[in-house]
Parts: sequence; structure tokens; C-alpha cells
Amino acid sequence: MSNTQDPFAHEASAPTARFIVLPQSSGGRPIGIDTRQDRGVLVLAVTGQLDLDNVAPLDETLQQVARDGDGPVVVDLSAVTFADSATVNVLLRAHDALGTALRLAAPSAVLERLFALTGLDTVLPLYETVGKAVEP
Repeated sequence: MSNTQDPFAHEASAPTARFIVLPQSSGGRPIGIDTRQDRGVLVLAVTGQLDLDNVAPLDETLQQVARDGDGPVVVDLSAVTFADSATVNVLLRAHDALGTALRLAAPSAVLERLFALTGLDTVLPLYETVGKAVEP
């Protein structure tokens, strides 16, 4: 068995955090995904500027969570400072895969504007805070 910790492992104990800094690819900026459990709900706190060059790891993480089918997942978007249409596509794919299990929380002002301009604020499950998204 490998010594590498599985970032998708869901632990039943107290919330734990693992911070993954994703490498730059083709000139893109790295993003961070902090994973933890909060009252039995997986929370992914995403940080950075999300664009075509670096949003793939978030997509892969959300698709893996959907395949695992372990219940609700909250995506904390409060520290996202930029997002483009590739990010919108990733969130829509996650919504298709996870349905009501996907909860987008605390969108930054950048994302609030993007969601409002595209009409996604009426389609995606948005919560004002992570705490509200975690509530049953």
C-alpha cells in the first residue's frame, strides 16, 4: 500500500484538512483545494484563479466525488478570485453528476457576478455560507 494519502478519503472523525497545490500547466496559475469533513459533509475549499489552464483538477475531483457517491459535497468558492467559461462548464458538469448533493457555498464577488450574468444563479445550488450549505 502506498504512503500517499488519498485526497478523496472521507474520514468519520473530526474535520481534517489537506491542502493540495496543483502545479502550473501551460502558463496557468496553480489553484488550491483544501478538503475536510464538516458534520459528515465533504467540503472542498477552492482558492485561486480558475481558468482553462488549471481548472481540470477541480473537475477531476468533483467527478471522483460523484463516482464515490458518498453524500453531499460543499464547494467553498469564497477564495476564488477569477473564473472563466471553463469553470462554469466544470460546475455545470458537477451539477449534472451530483444533482442535489452538490452545494456551492460563499461565492466570491467575482463568481456572484459571473453567476448573475449567465443566469446560473437560478440553476446552481448556491448557499450564502459554508455553514448553511453543510446544514441538513
